[in-house]
Amino acid sequence: MIDLFSGCGGLSYGFEQSGFECVVGVDHDAPSLQTFGHNHPHAIPMQLDLSKDESISKIVTAIGNTKIDLIAGGPPCQGFSLTGTRKEHDIRNNLFYSMFKLAEKVDPEFIVLENVPGIANLYGGRPRAAILSEFERLGYIAHEKLFYAPDYGVPQIRKRMFFVGCKPKYNFKFPVPTHSPSNYVTCEDAVSDLPSCNNSLGSEIALYDNKVKSSYQELMRKNSHELFNHVGTKHTDHVISVIKQVPEGGNHKNLPPGVGDSRKFNEAWTRYHSKKPSKTIDTGHRNHFHYKWHRVPTVRENARFQSFPDRFQLLGPKTQQYKQIGNAVPPLLGLALGKTLQNLLKD
Repeated sequence: MIDLFSGCGGLSYGFEQSGFECVVGVDHDAPSLQTFGHNHPHAIPMQLDLSKDESISKIVTAIGNTKIDLIAGGPPCQGFSLTGTRKEHDIRNNLFYSMFKLAEKVDPEFIVLENVPGIANLYGGRPRAAILSEFERLGYIAHEKLFYAPDYGVPQIRKRMFFVGCKPKYNFKFPVPTHSPSNYVTCEDAVSDLPSCNNSLGSEIALYDNKVKSSYQELMRKNSHELFNHVGTKHTDHVISVIKQVPEGGNHKNLPPGVGDSRKFNEAWTRYHSKKPSKTIDTGHRNHFHYKWHRVPTVRENARFQSFPDRFQLLGPKTQQYKQIGNAVPPLLGLALGKTLQNLLKD
């Protein structure tokens, strides 16, 4: 498979767990590619501008005679996202065409395009119509579904739109959810075994000091003997005093008058709830707080909420690590979809 707009490689990491092998990962962001290469040692990381046709040619040259079954990618979502500025003619909105240009060259069995929910309805549905038109032009049968991450075992409220193009010979159906509200993986299920970072901020590489307390933690720790990227943040006394006043599952609306006035927007001073999935992880890390400890989640905790196993190590400065995790696709979504596609290939 080829991972376009790979970022740190969450989507392809999940697909690989289902049996695909990623041979090339492409992104424009060097720090993200460094992390991608570190965790996909068999793949070729390529820093390219996918708006340029010569980039497509370089990818084709890099894969040589390798048979490509899958092209997957999440084109930049800033133009479509509810959290970014919506500009219909933002050049980033047209980068998805590169996936179809590459597909013309390598003829994969499947094309998986992932993006934010807004891509389906914004601008009168024109981006969605353009994507579906490209699938039809290349002879693929298009399928689309809005995925809700907790339905597939991800301990995080996150919605992602998936478009899957299949050659006509395949009878594709999206994977059935594995979880329901009664057994969603919660914040406590996800991170309660990790050190508190109360007495020490921790280090980039550490040892586990608690036993696993849930099946999800057991899954995250599989084949991992060290704890990466679990470093706490040193807050000011003022910030800590405000966090202490936010109840579990609460936000700025629960603060007394005059407290926390520096942040009053929707997600401000949000404390997670131990018995629920986390809020959507974003590229910053200053507005959400641990359900129990008076601090923002560590990079590792955010990685757990995104379903990255502990053996996946984030590289670069801590702010870059947060950004890479926030931009990623939860690997468990890639795993669920990958299993379905692998079964079709075997049949």
